[in-house]
Amino acid sequence: MNTVILTIILIPIVEIYLFIKIGSQIGAFNTISLIFITAIIGVIYARYEGLNTLKSGFSQLIKNEVPAYEIISGAAIAFAALLLILPGFATDFLGFLLIFPLTRKLFFGKFLKKFKKETTIKKPYIEGEFEDIDDNNDRKI
Repeated sequence: MNTVILTIILIPIVEIYLFIKIGSQIGAFNTISLIFITAIIGVIYARYEGLNTLKSGFSQLIKNEVPAYEIISGAAIAFAALLLILPGFATDFLGFLLIFPLTRKLFFGKFLKKFKKETTIKKPYIEGEFEDIDDNNDRKI
């Protein structure tokens, strides 16, 4: 069976199971309140982390470096915000894992090491041509 179809089927089943278990422990109103609170807090924190990632990406561009981590991190933050908006505890848990920088680095650590080795080629000099011009020559710049 295709993993996408399996994921589409299993995620709602896990979420419904968690709704029933947590709702029976803390009550229906508290469960619904908790879902809204996690969505609001998650979106606010995703905005904060997204702006930090954007600032970091611009600083990488100013240094003339490829902002590989910032690009991947920005996509992960956008996906995490989507997961936090969706109602459910499992999606909220995964969304919070993707939003925090420490866990995000753990998720993408191996991929980034491989990508940075391929993209960072720095030369310790500047290439160019020059021409000596005499003082008596009229071809001064």
